[in-house]
Amino acid sequence: MAAPTLVTTDAGRVRGFWRTRGGFRSAAFLGIPYAAAPVGALRYAAPAPVVPWTGVRDATAYGATPHRFDDGLTLIPEPSIPGDETLNVNVFTPNPTHSGPGLPVLVYIHGGGFTSGSPASPWYDGAAFNRDGVVTVTVAYRLGFDGFGAIEGAPSNRGVRDWLAALEWVQRNIAAFGGDPARVTLAGQSAGGGAVLTLLGMPAAQHLFHAAVSFSGAIADVAPDRAARASRRLAALAGVAPTREGFTSVPEEELWKLQEAAGRPEDAGALTVVRELLHEGLPWGPLVDGELVPRPTVDALAAGIGADKPLLLGTTDDEFTMVTDGLRKVLRLLPPSLPLSLFLPRRSVRRAYLAANRSLRRRGTAATVGRYVTDRLFRSLVLRVADARVAAGGPAATWAYSFSWPSPTRRWALHCLDVPFWFDCLDAVGVADVAGPRPPRALTAALHGTAVAFVREGDPGWTPWSAQPGVTRVFGAPASAPDIITDGYAGARPLVS
Repeated sequence: MAAPTLVTTDAGRVRGFWRTRGGFRSAAFLGIPYAAAPVGALRYAAPAPVVPWTGVRDATAYGATPHRFDDGLTLIPEPSIPGDETLNVNVFTPNPTHSGPGLPVLVYIHGGGFTSGSPASPWYDGAAFNRDGVVTVTVAYRLGFDGFGAIEGAPSNRGVRDWLAALEWVQRNIAAFGGDPARVTLAGQSAGGGAVLTLLGMPAAQHLFHAAVSFSGAIADVAPDRAARASRRLAALAGVAPTREGFTSVPEEELWKLQEAAGRPEDAGALTVVRELLHEGLPWGPLVDGELVPRPTVDALAAGIGADKPLLLGTTDDEFTMVTDGLRKVLRLLPPSLPLSLFLPRRSVRRAYLAANRSLRRRGTAATVGRYVTDRLFRSLVLRVADARVAAGGPAATWAYSFSWPSPTRRWALHCLDVPFWFDCLDAVGVADVAGPRPPRALTAALHGTAVAFVREGDPGWTPWSAQPGVTRVFGAPASAPDIITDGYAGARPLVS
């Protein structure tokens, strides 16, 4: 049995355990609560302080997850763990008794479209970062309607408030685990990458971290009227009033089953649903409430919020091109301009987009439409964020990357494929399903090494976008192609107004 190790937090002592991964020994402390269980009267409340405990609390197994009623079988294995104390963190540290200067800290927020995902995934284990001298923290937060729905009589953005509470916990406690609270890098993937950008543009979060990494970030920036419409629809589907009392009367599982339908336009066809997703973003997620989130993320960054914090961001080349694979036969005889006209009605924009992506024509119309989905949801956001940061003229740099290595099992450099490379966990369960049985170790060294360099030094090692707009580090490019290109997101530029 693994030897225990004890740490004293501000709420009480916790017992973690030592383990050896890849020949390196580090300690893990799992399921430590950073806020009280959000149940009963606290279900739709802002995160409340933890009640201190006496004795030693066991932290050797992952805590309960807000991810519910789901087997976790997505591209990333993300288990659902029952229980009430869902607002918890996991801490991975090289040495909790570290006596010298505190080590740099990586705080990671998982993805899942703001409605799913779990910090208990084996892909998010911090062992490799520990090996390289980085304390790692993964965060659970309320999801879907419970975390982000607009409710009369309840505080807005409860999931965002959870992120803030977790980061406050890190500031108060991470030194006890060997970390330096003044050297916290915030990172996340997909919706987690969007969370990072939201926090980067939030005045209330500026004191809680000093650098940011957004992997395949997708933001929500839900408008108040859209949020209110979705909540009213959810209440109607559940047969209750759209108030805190009404929603509290409905079991959590029932609301979870209804929230997907409630987030769609009422009586809308599939095409309308897709258009809204592409042009308005995710239906559940951070709400632009004018208070905690005062303005849309890109506007906040353009105004200089977070401009003193270094930022690394990028995407995979074909995040969601896989969604059109099933349409290859249907679309093979159609020119790309025809299906794209359903989403890009302005002919000038459509022509500019097709001209900027001329090389995709060889891969067929389905591939071109799939790339458009990727560009609309992910790659154009890199341009908007990087350009906003340049316009703000802040003191900290912005770097961009792209991940181009295609999955040997899924054809594309698709969504989530890069995560086990960043975490250097190629042997974890589920990785072979998307990366094949022999994923390239050199690619892991490049991505993970970049993440470590950025967390430790604040510089990933190539020319920043802020010095030369467009410059992009390419990971997984063919051997004959350069690693650094001058305009890595040119294909998405026509979509940025």
